Parts: sequence; structure tokens; C-alpha cells
Amino acid sequence: MSRNNGRYIPIARPSIEDDEIDAVIRVLKSGMLAHGEEVELFEKEFAEYIGVKHAAAVANGTVALDTALKALGIKEGDEIITTPFSFIATANAILYQKARPVFADIDLKTFNLDPDKVIEKITPRTKAIIVVHLFGQPADMKAFKEIAEDHRLFLIEDAAQAHGSEFLGKKVGSFGNVAIFSFYPTKNMTTGEGGMVVTDDNNIARKAKLIRNHGQERKYYHVELGYNYRMTNIAAAIGRAQLRKLDKLNEIRHSNARKLTEGIKKIKGIIPPYEDPRAKHVYHQYVIRVTEEASISRDDLAKRLNERGIMTAIHYPIPIHKQPLYAKLGLDKFECPNAETATKSVLSLPVHPALSSEDINYIINSLREILS
Repeated sequence: MSRNNGRYIPIARPSIEDDEIDAVIRVLKSGMLAHGEEVELFEKEFAEYIGVKHAAAVANGTVALDTALKALGIKEGDEIITTPFSFIATANAILYQKARPVFADIDLKTFNLDPDKVIEKITPRTKAIIVVHLFGQPADMKAFKEIAEDHRLFLIEDAAQAHGSEFLGKKVGSFGNVAIFSFYPTKNMTTGEGGMVVTDDNNIARKAKLIRNHGQERKYYHVELGYNYRMTNIAAAIGRAQLRKLDKLNEIRHSNARKLTEGIKKIKGIIPPYEDPRAKHVYHQYVIRVTEEASISRDDLAKRLNERGIMTAIHYPIPIHKQPLYAKLGLDKFECPNAETATKSVLSLPVHPALSSEDINYIINSLREILS
């Protein structure tokens, strides 16, 4: 790994301080390490933050998706419309139910599902839409709620990258029948590994909590097939500390993003992230597009930045429906030209709260020098 004069700017860095360390020590000293009261407190506080009635903490974001779909009763043969431009877990959760993912194209400006393209994919077998709030940018939830209501479909929010994001003044995760969050270390808040299922529906919440704990209604009394998807008290303690500072960390991300955009918006061949004026973007990732007008390719730009000690990432290099797994299943025939354009042109730059003003200026100046 090359560095420039010892400078190294990672693409992500969790914001772990004494609050999180003290919380973990407190739980370790209590001797109650597994799922317990700390988890219940985290669920209560997170539900209040999102503005919903119920939250069920689980082991990670992927099992949160699986739990949400199982709680909705999604089954073999059902069709679920979702995006081809996301982490693969979004679509894999559909396969876990033996249901069929149906891929609709994205809006190239926001990177989120295009509501008009979703309408084109609805059939009598369609049961749900999974909307992803990608990179911290809220999807058009007004449009998606109307589509779901008009066609009597479940609306599922994959908010794994959008903690604290808002649309029309309302937190994402509070629009659909059910929503999920991830607390992986690169996310805007973390528990190490962890996830959350949130809903206003009493029945969905009850089922989610049964599914995550062996279908157990009370001790050794199992009413349906369940799994060990539980979160630990240790993880929940970290999550509670992180939740208290989430808004502050998001403000720093947004400030960093604003400075980056101001610095690079006039560089030829670079398209900075778009912000929907109806929404609050929380910049899980700061994703630019490198167009044909740039003096070098996206991949060469990433290499040159890496040589200067600026770590980048490509989120995501292959659309889900073109992944080998999905090609083997015959699901690679969907036409999603915007998603394919995105995979060839996107590049994520550091935007996390640990960046200094000097780091941000260095990123901007490096882009200017490389692309001049």
C-alpha cells in the first residue's frame, strides 16, 4: 500500500470513544453478556429515535432482512421488486425465502430505485418492494408509498446505510410496513456487527422477535420455526452509546460532504453526489461519478489517489443481477442500463467524521492535480 509522505486517509473509520468502551466494560462486569436488558433498552431507544412503535435487535443487517421477509410471510413463488445497485444482501434475502427477485432500474442522479421503473415490473405475483436508501440518500418514499398502497404491496425499507436520514421531515425506516438497519463498523453508527428490524405493526414485531429467538414464545415453549439471530448485550451497549451521538456524527459527515462538493464541483469529468431537496442525506458514503470527460478512467483515478494515501472504494462494481450467482439462476436478463452505468463510473471518497480539514483539502487538491 503506497502512501504519500506518510499520509494515510482510510475510506471509513468507526467513531469509538470512551463512551463505548465504558459501556462495554459495564456489561462485562455485570456478567450478563448475551441477549438481555441492554438489548431491550437499545430497542426502545432506537424505536423512539426512528419514530416507530417496535424494534427487534438482531445479529446483523442481513439477518434483519431475512427476519423482516419471514415476518411478512414471503414465500416461494412470490416476486419482490428491488434494486440491482446495492450490496448483494438486499437481493439474497429474497432468495432465502425461495422467492424471485425482480430488478428495476435506478435513477442515476440519486442511485436509488426509480419509481416509474418499479411500476413497469409489477405483476399479479408481486408481493413487495424493497427500497434501499443507498449511501445515506433517502429514496422517494412518497412515490413508493403510493405505489405500494395502489397495488396492495408490502413496502420494505432497507435503511442499512441511512441511520438518521429523513424524507419530508420524517426518519427513514418509518415509512414502510417494516424496515431494517445494519450496524456494521463502516456504518454511520455501529455495534461491531448487528442489525435492527423496525415496524409499527404489532404482528410483524411479534413474529420478528419469535424468529430471532428460535420461535420461542416463553422459555422452552416454541411456537414456530426460528433461528438464533439474537444481538448480545455487549453489542447493544455499544449501540446505545453510538445512538446518542449519531446526529452529531451525521452533521460532521454532511459538513465534510459539503466541503468536498464545493471543492470538486468544477472539476471536469467529476459529478459530485446529488442531494434531493426533500431529503436529509447522511452520507454513509460520498460517491462521485467519473465520466468520459475525465482525463483518466475511474479505475486509474482510484489507483492514483491510493498512491497518494487516499483510500477509495467502488460501491458497487457489478450490478446484482449480473453476479455469477444470479446469472446461474437465470436472473441476469433484466435491463437496467442506469445501474450498469453506475457500476462503471462510481467511486467512493472518504467522508467519515474522523477527517480533518487538512484531509479534506488534501483530497480536493489531489483530485484537481490528477484531473487537471
